[in-house]
Amino acid sequence: MNFAQRAAELDEQIREDRHYLHRHAELSYEEHETTAYLVSRLKEFGIEVQTFPDYTGCIATVRGGKPGRTVMLRADIDALPIEEHSGVPFESEHPGVMHACGHDCHASMLLGAARMLQENREGLHGTVKLLFQAGEEAFYGARYYWDRGHLADVDAAMGMHVWPTVESGHLTVQDGYLMAGCDNFVLTVHGKAAHGSRPDEGCDAIVAASSIILNLQTVVSRINTPLNPLVVTIGSIRSGTQFNIISDTAVLEGTVRSYAPETKDVAENAIRRIVTETAAMYGCTAELDYDRIEPCVNNADTALNEIARGAARKLYGDDILRRTERATGSEDFSYLMEKIPSSLFVFLGCYDEENGCVYPVHNEKFKINEDILHIGAAQYAQFAWDYLEHHAGGVK
Repeated sequence: MNFAQRAAELDEQIREDRHYLHRHAELSYEEHETTAYLVSRLKEFGIEVQTFPDYTGCIATVRGGKPGRTVMLRADIDALPIEEHSGVPFESEHPGVMHACGHDCHASMLLGAARMLQENREGLHGTVKLLFQAGEEAFYGARYYWDRGHLADVDAAMGMHVWPTVESGHLTVQDGYLMAGCDNFVLTVHGKAAHGSRPDEGCDAIVAASSIILNLQTVVSRINTPLNPLVVTIGSIRSGTQFNIISDTAVLEGTVRSYAPETKDVAENAIRRIVTETAAMYGCTAELDYDRIEPCVNNADTALNEIARGAARKLYGDDILRRTERATGSEDFSYLMEKIPSSLFVFLGCYDEENGCVYPVHNEKFKINEDILHIGAAQYAQFAWDYLEHHAGGVK
């Protein structure tokens, strides 16, 4: 099967699917219209689809004509709470909601791959599950499908993301860490209120919080080894009710990004110590709610990565592959990667200066050159086909 040729033939339909999904962008866990559209398209292809009464998204299954393993392809489907200013003629019809992270691209590409695999199912050595995943932007979306056993039979998995640090139309399949893990925390500082004219009668939560913020900078600069990258960011502070009142409470929210698992331990332990001891210096106390939300995206299975690289070369030649620097953003697919060790994540480049596709994801002006969509669909399909063929007959 020539998936490159067939994907090019399906290009117009893949674009139309993307336009519909883009116009009807929906937030995490609210992707009801999106799910209904995906289900209807998959059923048009004659593909078995599983839906859930209490959850959005769906799982489609293409059953091959020959026995073999099960491989999963994943696309996320949710949008972001952003007012769109991309200028595309199919902008979101839902005010304040936009596909600013390319999930509409991923879903339309996976629809294209689903159609191609279904058309050639008799030659498939096994089963392909296609996960159209809800709630990626909410950090926890992937967990539902795994935790309830819907993916327990999966032997290997691949996710893909359009990516603005890679040249448009090229693929990145790198060994090792690709995206950072994400820990989030909420810190509440408790002090004692007083009149602003008598600060000695209170314990100022704002001052304590300010000192904590400054001291937390040393987690990266003086506590963590510079050999393992680490980011500690405070992004939100809420405190105070009146200009002349010593505040008794301050709430800070932040995020930690890292790659190596041991770095997560260093960061959390240091943050807990600094928060507690700094608050005590000012007569305050502090509560820290620390949540290790997402692990790293780590393409650790080098043999699987080589299958994906081989698929890309088979489709488009050696020049299709590019390298890029690791991203400090995080990705919900990492949860599935922990559960399914034979997994990888692929970037599909979308940076295109000539066509004004230069904005990062989560930006109100984010857009892509749609010439890349059929490439992503072909890569999804070719990888699944090649993985199953490679392991046909019990080959390890």
